[in-house]
Amino acid sequence: MAQAGGGWSRFLKVYNPLKAGSIDGTDSRPHDRGIERAMESVYVPNKDLKSDPTRTLFIGRMNPDTDEESLYRRCSEYGAIESLTLVRDVVTGFSKQYAFVEYELQRDADEACMELDSSYLDNHKIFVDWECSRTLPGWIPRRLGGGFSGKKESGQLRFGGKDRPFKKPIILSRDEKIATDAGRMDRRDEKERSSRDRDRGRDRDRDRDKERGRERGRERGDREDREWDRGRQRGGSYERDKYRDRDRHRDRERRSEKDHYRERRDDRDRRDRRDREDDRDRGGWREREEEWKMERDRESLDVKKRRFTEIKVEMDD
Repeated sequence: MAQAGGGWSRFLKVYNPLKAGSIDGTDSRPHDRGIERAMESVYVPNKDLKSDPTRTLFIGRMNPDTDEESLYRRCSEYGAIESLTLVRDVVTGFSKQYAFVEYELQRDADEACMELDSSYLDNHKIFVDWECSRTLPGWIPRRLGGGFSGKKESGQLRFGGKDRPFKKPIILSRDEKIATDAGRMDRRDEKERSSRDRDRGRDRDRDRDKERGRERGRERGDREDREWDRGRQRGGSYERDKYRDRDRHRDRERRSEKDHYRERRDDRDRRDRRDREDDRDRGGWREREEEWKMERDRESLDVKKRRFTEIKVEMDD
């Protein structure tokens, strides 16, 4: 349990990976591999850092597109900045989405820590806290399994910090505590037994597959031996029969391909004949249409001639 002056505290005063991995700081055994790794790790802060840790802020959960210029412009609203470091990947140069900002005055750092936390920078809600590597004894960073906060999806939440403080523990009697610990141990043992059972099941399946493969190989060998013996009894050669069967198979494939191409060619010829017949039909229709048109023109001309003759006769009379 986190202690501060002999009483319970929501925050860790000395970093302890085992306590940080517990929602109330009361765990006695690590519940994930990250905590185990953190308990075995030793972290030494960078001695080459020249910034003052008491005036240095940690800014995380930043937009990956945020650069030094926009971060400086935002942080300088609360006071003069002594130094600013945006942490980037050494290979790609991309931002790792956190930075360290040192202010010239302590009061400016205090104000920025309160005002910037949970504010938005480039459409991202940022997290702001004091630097821990040189101010919190026993600090283990996140990359070694320690740190604070985290995502629920990772299954490696860390408590006792500003973002996820401890929750007040439920005080259990001695018998209840023993029963709770026994239940946890039973669940862990059950999980280990299930894992061992799964592994044994996979091993059995693997052995069964291997045995089936060996049986199929033996059956194939026996079949080839029988075929060889039959070939020798017939006075022939097994190898000759095998190659003959292979040639027959190839001949069947070739015939099948020829039949396929022959069918395609016949279909193409039928389509061509049908198109030519359609063209002839359309051509004959055009000729008949021209004849009908000429016949209509002749009839019209005859009508006009008769009408002209009638008019002329009337005028002569």
